[in-house]
Amino acid sequence: MVVDGQHEVLAFLSTPAAYAAGGRWPAPPAVERIDTHSAAVFLVGDATYKLKRAVRYDYLDFSTLDRRRQCCDAEVELNRRTAPHLYLGVVPVTREERGRLALGGVGVPIEWLVHMRRFPDDQLLDRLASRGALPQTLMPRLAQSIARLHTTAARCTGRSGLGAMRWVVEGNELGLRDEGAGRLDASRRERVMARARQELDAQAARLDVRADAGWIRVCHGDLHLGNIVLRDGAPVLFDAVEFNDDIACIDVLYDIAFRFMDLWRRELRRQANELFNHYVRATFDVAQCDALALLPLFLSCRSAVRAKTSVTESRLQPVEAHAAELVTAARAHLIEAEQTLAPTTPVLVAIGGHSGSGKSSVSRAVAAEVGRVPGALHLRSDVLRKRLAGVDETARLPADAYTPESHERVYAELSRWARAVLAAGHSVIADAVFATEDERRAIEKDARAAGARFASVWLEAPADVLADRVERRAGDASDATAAVVIRQLARGAGTVRWSVVQATGSPEEVERRVRAALGRVL
Repeated sequence: MVVDGQHEVLAFLSTPAAYAAGGRWPAPPAVERIDTHSAAVFLVGDATYKLKRAVRYDYLDFSTLDRRRQCCDAEVELNRRTAPHLYLGVVPVTREERGRLALGGVGVPIEWLVHMRRFPDDQLLDRLASRGALPQTLMPRLAQSIARLHTTAARCTGRSGLGAMRWVVEGNELGLRDEGAGRLDASRRERVMARARQELDAQAARLDVRADAGWIRVCHGDLHLGNIVLRDGAPVLFDAVEFNDDIACIDVLYDIAFRFMDLWRRELRRQANELFNHYVRATFDVAQCDALALLPLFLSCRSAVRAKTSVTESRLQPVEAHAAELVTAARAHLIEAEQTLAPTTPVLVAIGGHSGSGKSSVSRAVAAEVGRVPGALHLRSDVLRKRLAGVDETARLPADAYTPESHERVYAELSRWARAVLAAGHSVIADAVFATEDERRAIEKDARAAGARFASVWLEAPADVLADRVERRAGDASDATAAVVIRQLARGAGTVRWSVVQATGSPEEVERRVRAALGRVL
């Protein structure tokens, strides 16, 4: 509901003269205005000013001047956690003598604005994604940025995990019904919300266990691609939610689920999977794998939230073509919300072969195609070995760390993680040498015990190719050398009953062969 059109202030801020006071610019700069359902943003020279609209929705209240100032202050404080160089402060629009308005004047404040440093719009991740320039190589850094926020964010005590998600589901149902009337398919909306309520009830215990463990924190709350900008090669999170604790104080996995959903929707599935894997690697232990059972609910709710906000914003657009685009987007989000909740059987894909055969590269390439959104969790024995040793995954371990006992511990850890992830209904790619028949039988047994589908590939290449590849590695979790390859080949692998794939030729050729071998589970 629009409480006040704020016409006078909006008209004032739309004029270059509003920003010329104080001589900051030699000449009044051009003003670019962007309108959303909750804000009007003015881009002026190297600065950005954001006005909160005097509106009230079921999830947002900017209806009074005091409330808007509080939210401006909170926005700056929260976002300085991740973007201190972007958030400059809060400035008033004041009424001066003879009734004129001023930006940052000495008169009576009649409005408050968030003052930010402007950045190039073409460096927003949604813009990069739209022009096919969002690389997979950025995902580890993005995962680290989000993980850093989540692990340092304040805990929200006294909150029910079930209650927090019930608020989301009920808010989605109300908003989609009211704002979507006449614009969204009513039968699909009802199916989505009925399935969400069922999933909410089924996951009640897990949600509250997560809350009790302290994973409900002051998160970002609106972590889509348009709220992340690339600066000096690093992804910077901004525009975190300040106006509603029910949106911001959430499970950290629900927070990053927005990121997975957004990438997946844009057909950037390898990026979504890479982000997922690096985030889990940075923040999870095996006990947390049970939380992966919550991902379908979290992803569906995120899609439904986008459907709700898109259809709401469509009603505020003065240009009919823009309104139609938003309605189309809302319908697509609602379809995503339904598809994400469809039941699936988890898959365990085992990829084995001697060191240098390309197991990890192939695993990363196909992980996004295995299982539900955002693809399989890639469990790599080399990474687990470093984790058990308590060192960074690219740190080299001494030769005496590779004992038969340590080898057994690594495979036991791989089995432990695989079973935990599969038990949560999520798919796994197990990437290890699997040099013996016993090791191969053991990973198959893990799949059977979890009721998961199983597929396997053995990568094979000539000795000189394997040796050359391991010697050319740099910054990798594997410590294998050419001497290690020679010893592996000398021991042999016994009878290999898995699908044997030649791992020679270009990476794209090898990936095609592996996809063909795994066709029934992809």
